[in-house]
Amino acid sequence: MKLFQFTRMLFLLGLIMSIAISCSDDDPETDPTPVANDIQLKDNATLGRILTDKDGKTLYFFSKDANGNSNCSGNCESNWPVFAVSDLSKLKIDGDLTAGDFANITRADGKPQTTYKGWPLYYFANDAAAGETKGENVGGIWFVAKTDYTIMLANAQLVGNDGKSYKPDLTEGTGETQFFVDGMGRTLYAFARDSSGINNWTTNDPQKDGTWPIYEVSEVKGLPSNLDKTTFATIDVFGKKQLTYKGWPLYYFGPDEMKRGMTKGVSVPRPGVWPIVNKDSPNAPK
Repeated sequence: MKLFQFTRMLFLLGLIMSIAISCSDDDPETDPTPVANDIQLKDNATLGRILTDKDGKTLYFFSKDANGNSNCSGNCESNWPVFAVSDLSKLKIDGDLTAGDFANITRADGKPQTTYKGWPLYYFANDAAAGETKGENVGGIWFVAKTDYTIMLANAQLVGNDGKSYKPDLTEGTGETQFFVDGMGRTLYAFARDSSGINNWTTNDPQKDGTWPIYEVSEVKGLPSNLDKTTFATIDVFGKKQLTYKGWPLYYFGPDEMKRGMTKGVSVPRPGVWPIVNKDSPNAPK
């Protein structure tokens, strides 16, 4: 009798243990299966924190896309494949990223492409392994995707407030120009009557200042790798910090309406008074 009871106890104990193990195997909280986020932030020793896909492959911006449209197709697309998440409602991102910064556009070929802060995202075909950044500064127009660009570069046709097209030397005509924009693709300008570190436009009159708002930043953060951080600084303007480049205070143009890629200011009141700014801009006069 005792032997029978002991055997029965062993059987019940084994049954309970098998049920517990089975439940444990089915419980995601006790045996989670890690799933990588679709877009991640990775630390790069040279470039800082950069955006990658779920496999750690680097994502890039194209300076010719400053207006928010993809300008890479054909052979370009072969070298720079597009990154796309078809259903953004299911997009998984790292905690330091914001879902609202991502969107999808429809390319000319009808396919979707995912954007970050309005910049279409790409891979570089020559990045064979996770973490590689061989596409950085290729042609001076491709740059790793980052969250904190204080300055980015745009390549586009300049079109003034007068509707006319302008070349890089600000004479009338067609021709691509490279110029500074902020991290959202909005054009930055200098004022020809300023001097090094001196803002001669802003008067603290909201109506006047609203025509040429200052580019206000507390510190210089992300830059394309072909720019020298030491050429940037900030100045105090009526209690605000305005970014300067080579001594030139930087501004937006109000009628650009803070829209990506707009360059209306280059013709106001005539070309050369409020020029775009780029790497080759001269030093501001002392």
